[in-house]
Amino acid sequence: MKNFFISLIYIFVLPTMIVAKSDNENLLKELDEVISNKKYYHKLREDKISHLKDSLRKSGDVKEKYDLCGALFYEYLHYQADSSLYYINMKHSYLPQMNKPELEDEILINRAEVFGVMGMYNEAEIELDKVDLHNITNPGLIGYYYRTRRACYGWLADYTADIKASKYYKKITETYRDSISMMNLPDMDSQINNAEELIINGEFSRAINLLLSCMQSSKDMKRNVYANYTLSEAYEALGDTSNQIKYLAITAIMDIKMAEREYASLQKLAYLIYLQGDLDRAYRYLTCSMEDAVASNARLRFLEVTQIYPIIDKAYKKKETEKQKDIRRLLIGISILAFLLIIATFYLYYWMKKLSVMRRNLYHANKKLVEANRNLAQTGKIKEVYIAKYLDRCVIYLEKLEQYRRSLEKLAMASKIDQLFKAIKSEEFLRDERKMFYDEFDRSFLDLFPNFIEDFNNLLTEDAIIYPKKDEHLNTELRIFALIRLGVTDANRIAHFLGYSLATVYNYRSKIRNKAKGNKDNFEQDVMNL
Repeated sequence: MKNFFISLIYIFVLPTMIVAKSDNENLLKELDEVISNKKYYHKLREDKISHLKDSLRKSGDVKEKYDLCGALFYEYLHYQADSSLYYINMKHSYLPQMNKPELEDEILINRAEVFGVMGMYNEAEIELDKVDLHNITNPGLIGYYYRTRRACYGWLADYTADIKASKYYKKITETYRDSISMMNLPDMDSQINNAEELIINGEFSRAINLLLSCMQSSKDMKRNVYANYTLSEAYEALGDTSNQIKYLAITAIMDIKMAEREYASLQKLAYLIYLQGDLDRAYRYLTCSMEDAVASNARLRFLEVTQIYPIIDKAYKKKETEKQKDIRRLLIGISILAFLLIIATFYLYYWMKKLSVMRRNLYHANKKLVEANRNLAQTGKIKEVYIAKYLDRCVIYLEKLEQYRRSLEKLAMASKIDQLFKAIKSEEFLRDERKMFYDEFDRSFLDLFPNFIEDFNNLLTEDAIIYPKKDEHLNTELRIFALIRLGVTDANRIAHFLGYSLATVYNYRSKIRNKAKGNKDNFEQDVMNL
């Protein structure tokens, strides 16, 4: 059975609340904005009160002072009940000077109304019992008396714990409501009273139409507040949560704009919003209600708030606790992620540094490999050129030896012994061959290294620059270092190649090295790098 009722709530009540929330969202946003500007509306009220007080201080007319005290009583009634009571007593102090004893009843009803707002129902009843209706001729004052009686007994009925006493006060409330109806007063208060009676009798549609009709014809904002609140009660009785919230929100907006502090709309709305699950908004509304109830010294409203506040406060604190737990979990998660990120960053930095070293090493290795390939290609080219030249030279030399042999053979066969010995002893053949050999070497070398002479001189000081003669390609010094450029660094091989003594080659090398611009110890290596 319990599960059945819970299911019914989910099927019928919950969708109604969701629709109500959706339909009234704009109205609730307006209420949120009005609440946020509450201090502004209070300042307007305070300015009005301040103006009335100034007028009271400056006035010298007793009747005017009496009326100003009445206005201050009215302004303070739902704003600060203690001050309202103060100005009623001040108002009463002017009666002896006015010589109008009939106004005594008005002051008694005023005082009872304030006591009712303050929750002092016994004191209110005592004041009302002092009123003699037979002496009152003003129908409006009689209606005011009945409404005050009805309000006080209505509050007693609502907030008396004893069920029997509550029923008793409800019965008296209905009696005074009937009395108001029987007067047939044309004012809006009477129409609102009639609408309340229709609601009690279950005639909700008639009550709603009556209230809507009287609001259309009225510009009295305070009366419209009562009408809207009564409309919310009609829709509550009908089970129409959407319209109940709508008219409670309208009532609350008007209450706060009028800078009222004693009201029932906002705390009632807060509870409905709480049931819809909008806990933050419900908590704000209830906090606002409590602040105003305390400031106005409205015990009844404070009691209403304290009945609802623990429920919403507990739920709100639970939500805040859950939120704090979620935040802690999130912070722990973020901390763990941050820690892992730091580790990952260091790990990545370590591998990036290692990769950087590997790339640098690879770059240098590639550079050396390129240099080695270049040197290898150059060495291969050198070998290719010099092998070709060597083979050509060998063939040419063999042909010349053959020609030389035949010339000697002819001299021998002709018995020209003297000429034969002269030819054998002559060094002209060897000298010419050596000269041709060096010329061929020089040309081949300069073909491979056309800028050698210029680059070589760039390694020397200006006073040590070497250039060959016009009929030479290379001179002896250049030829020695040309051999070094080709990789022939051994002094014995250089001396043998050039036909010089070892000392001569050594002297040439030392002389040129001492004229180097840079480091003399690295001079020959610099030559090899040309």
